[in-house]
Amino acid sequence: MTTPSPQVADHLDRRVSVAPMMDWTDRYCRNFLRVISKRTLLYTEMVTTGAILHGDRDRHLGFDDAEHPVAVQLGGSDPVDLAEAAAIAEQYGYDEINLNVGCPSDRVQSGRFGACLMTEPALVGDCISAMQQRVGVPVTVKTRIGVDEQDRWEDLERFVRTVADAGCLSFTIHARKAWLKGLSPKENREIPPLRYDVAARVKQAFPELEVILNGGVKTLADIQSHLDVFDGVMIGREAYQNPYLLAQVDRVVFGCASEPLSREDIIEAYLPFIERELAAGTPLNRMTRHMLGLFHGMPGGRRWRRTISEQATKKGAGTEVLRAALEAVGSIEDAA
Repeated sequence: MTTPSPQVADHLDRRVSVAPMMDWTDRYCRNFLRVISKRTLLYTEMVTTGAILHGDRDRHLGFDDAEHPVAVQLGGSDPVDLAEAAAIAEQYGYDEINLNVGCPSDRVQSGRFGACLMTEPALVGDCISAMQQRVGVPVTVKTRIGVDEQDRWEDLERFVRTVADAGCLSFTIHARKAWLKGLSPKENREIPPLRYDVAARVKQAFPELEVILNGGVKTLADIQSHLDVFDGVMIGREAYQNPYLLAQVDRVVFGCASEPLSREDIIEAYLPFIERELAAGTPLNRMTRHMLGLFHGMPGGRRWRRTISEQATKKGAGTEVLRAALEAVGSIEDAA
């Protein structure tokens, strides 16, 4: 495995993280994933500077102490606004501020942030510099390997060098280019080919930087293999669709001595949070929708998903739904 450079060695341990995913990695999802892995770095959904500066800050930034280590991802392109939003996020207690330079959706482009910022490396550098002047936590970037026709190595090298010269020491690279026109966000996650070789070239060209790989990571073996080349691995949809993937990470990657929790133990450990949120008026399905993949690929997994999907949306639904779903699965031993 590679060793992060001295400049970033005292930053967060980013060897394994879960990507910021819109409509998915909310606080309910993060609390659930934290039960499964204590060490994996978790990210919020992307939060725009406008939402923080002019919206309900507690709704957008509130989180539980149990979620640490947790990073917030910001969307924006105005250095002044980003600096202020970063300062507010730091006050909330986030361990890292990440700038989104990778999302290709039309809505993000219309706000002049996301992947379209790859064409403006100097502006991204100004944003990083402004945020770093306001906060003491690490400020990082999540980006692609290219955008539209700007996908030459020279373009990516110039982008990374410019942003690094502005003070960014950690880059998470989704190893696909983004097409801003012609592909949907979902298609942009699947159609452009994965180019791990290009992401690896960034690490080779900038050994002093922390380079995190994102894209196509599906197994523990994938994680271990990529850690031979990169400083860290960010897992995307697989961590959501198959969350039990994270169960082995603390022991295998981080060297923790404790054995991973069983699926049944994970459910039991998550119940106090669910009960607390139910008492506060949170509907059950806002939490259980993140649990649907817990039995992914196992006998009984379909019964687990069906029971939760059918019952968790009912008025007054409580933790008895999870008990019923477990009963539908059968014993953990029989399902394994």
